[in-house]
Amino acid sequence: MIRYYGSSVGKGGPLAAYWRGEITLRLLRVLVEGLPPDSATARAHNGHAWQSLDYAAADTRDLLALLFTAFVNANRDPKKPAMPYPEPGWRPGDPTPEETAAAAERDRAKARAAYDHITSQVLPGTG
Repeated sequence: MIRYYGSSVGKGGPLAAYWRGEITLRLLRVLVEGLPPDSATARAHNGHAWQSLDYAAADTRDLLALLFTAFVNANRDPKKPAMPYPEPGWRPGDPTPEETAAAAERDRAKARAAYDHITSQVLPGTG
């Protein structure tokens, strides 16, 4: 907060001014909510430092990849297979490959347990 507000609200920044009783809790809240997206507080709250331009750049990259693939497929030799369309790039909030693999493994284990439970009730001598 000191980076953006400095000593404009008192010595030591807004938080120190609040604890000294120089500003109200409401003003402190307004100052925190008014911090720009690249502030440390906003990055900690969001879990990332992406801003709208970062999202726009990622969308542009994905769109260009789609257009390139469509162009290649439209102008390919009809006897050759079509080029597969690319997957969109990663964005904050998307699961990482490790999280995706772990979720798939949990789903497989859950499905296997359900299958074993059903077969133990239906098939003779298995339960």
